[in-house]
Amino acid sequence: MSELLVVNVKHITDHILEIEFNDGHVSAVDFAAFIFCIGHPDYEHYKKVNHFLKFDIKDGN
Repeated sequence: MSELLVVNVKHITDHILEIEFNDGHVSAVDFAAFIFCIGHPDYEHYKKVNHFLKFDIKDGN
């Protein structure tokens, strides 16, 4: 079984990203529920979309 990796990410709107995997699967993921409902101080920074979008794909992650 091959390793599943992220190969591309496109910002749709707000906290929604379209994620493409190396197996060809593409899925839209809304991270808002995770970021806003957890209440953990580490996630406060990502509530602002401009900070949320400062991500990198490294080694398929």
